[in-house]
Formats: sequence, structure tokens, C-alpha cells
Amino acid sequence: MLASTFFKPLNFGVATTRISSSFRPKVVCKNFIRKIQMGTNQNSISRDSSSNSRGALVVLEGLDRCGKTTQASRLAQYLEGLGHSVELWRFPDRTTSVGQMISSYLSNESQLDDHTIHLLFSANRWEKRSLMETKLKGGTTIILDRYSYSGVAFSCAKGLNFEWCKAPEVGLLAPDLVLYLNISPKMAAERKGYGSERYEQIEFQNQVVEAYRDLMIGSNWQIVDACQPMEVIEKELQEIVLDCVKKCQNGAPLSDLWSN
Repeated sequence: MLASTFFKPLNFGVATTRISSSFRPKVVCKNFIRKIQMGTNQNSISRDSSSNSRGALVVLEGLDRCGKTTQASRLAQYLEGLGHSVELWRFPDRTTSVGQMISSYLSNESQLDDHTIHLLFSANRWEKRSLMETKLKGGTTIILDRYSYSGVAFSCAKGLNFEWCKAPEVGLLAPDLVLYLNISPKMAAERKGYGSERYEQIEFQNQVVEAYRDLMIGSNWQIVDACQPMEVIEKELQEIVLDCVKKCQNGAPLSDLWSN
């Protein structure tokens, strides 16, 4: 059941050509930011002895300035405080050579064809695919600020073909949980720092919302009202993510993104 406080464009009562009319995404209603990379914690929670026990891949998605980065950081700190092995990742990863090209583009310091930048974003994710799998299988949970869904949504908002945008992402690891922080472009634009990067324009963000709608398929998506007080959002996310982490520790298998 969708909350009445949600931004109007996310009206899932109207089916699109790619969303089954029976689909009902689960909706949850109820700053200093740094990258956290935790190694093996001597006080970490003991995991199931089964070889299938692993870390969870949790992705936060949404419009620019919806609060993803803040909440991702707080989630990582929360899980680490409970003794879990956890790392906070963010895409694009601007520390790699590909990521530096993307950073230059986003800061309006360079110009690239829309298809080219899309493939660079995808390559940036593929750069970390092997390490991601190793970390997860080793029992480390990864909290991920943006993933393939952002790449597809933002490129589709520019008019690129939906299936073409998805194709380079096929074979990356599928998230165990995708948390979409829902906010209207107009409200996001009122937040501090808005407009400093290329895509932070209300009209464009409206198109991004429409593109996200075509991606919200599957039980691993949950929509969270990002207009609620920060502490309320934080608590709700903690409950959802902790449940996901426990399922992965109990042997939930890894799978590939859009492989079927």
C-alpha cells in the first residue's frame, strides 16, 4: 500500500508498459559524511558456520539530494556498531581512472556524448565487480550509494533507449535490497548544495523519476518517504537492513543483475 505522502509521479496504481499491474512495491512510511571501510572486526558478530553465509549488498537509490549519502553513512555506522563487518561504497567511484573522467564530466569540466558517459559509468561499476563479490562472500556487508539503477534512470532521462542502457549492466551482482528514498524534485532542489553538478536541474530530475518507475520491479525494492525527519528515516532503514543482513548470513544466494 502506497503512502499518501509520496510524490505524485510515483503513482504505481497506473501500470506502465514495463510494470505488471499486479506489482505492488513495499512502501515504508513511518552531517558529516565519510567513506567507511571496515576490516575484520575482532568483536564482530559470529556468522553461521555454513560456507553459504555472506554479507549483504544493500543499495540506496533516489534523486540527487534525497539524502542517500547521509543515510548510507549512518547505516554503515549502525551495522559496524553492532559488530558486523561493513563497508560503505559509492558510485561513481571517483578514485579510479574511469571515475576521474566521470567526475570531470559531472563537474562540467569536460563534454562527452551521452552514450559514452553511460558506458563509462557502467565500466566504473565493472571495475569493482570482482572485489565486491570477494567482500560479500567473505562476510562483509556493502552499503552502496547508487548502483546500476541510477545509471539507467539518468541515461533514459536523456532519451537513451531503456534496454540499451540496461545491457552493459547485465552480469553485475544483483542487490539483496534496494532502498529508494522518495522525494519530489522540487523539494530536493530546496536542499543545501543543489545545482552544483550537471544533473541537478528540476526538469531533468522529473524525467529521472519517470525512468526509475520502470526499474522498480521485484520484491527487493522498498520505497521510503525521504521527506520525513532524518531520525525517523534512519530508524526505519536500520530495521529493514538488519533483517536483510540476517537473511544473507543464513545463506541467501548471490545472483546476477538482469540475467534472466
